[in-house]
Amino acid sequence: MNEFKDLCKYSGIKRELTTPYNPKQNGVAERKNRTIMEAVRAMLHDQDLPMHLWAEAARTAVYV
Repeated sequence: MNEFKDLCKYSGIKRELTTPYNPKQNGVAERKNRTIMEAVRAMLHDQDLPMHLWAEAARTAVYV
């Protein structure tokens, strides 16, 4: 673990740790997840696709 900390320090990477399972501390990821899921719902609705294809739609949304 100290090697990783040293590597980050050497590379100029600032580490910011958060409490697990606390979405309030991880706003950027939560917003990105919301954006992806909104795109998934829009794609499924627009093409009149069944909900069991949501995983494929999510992969497509992330790829795009």
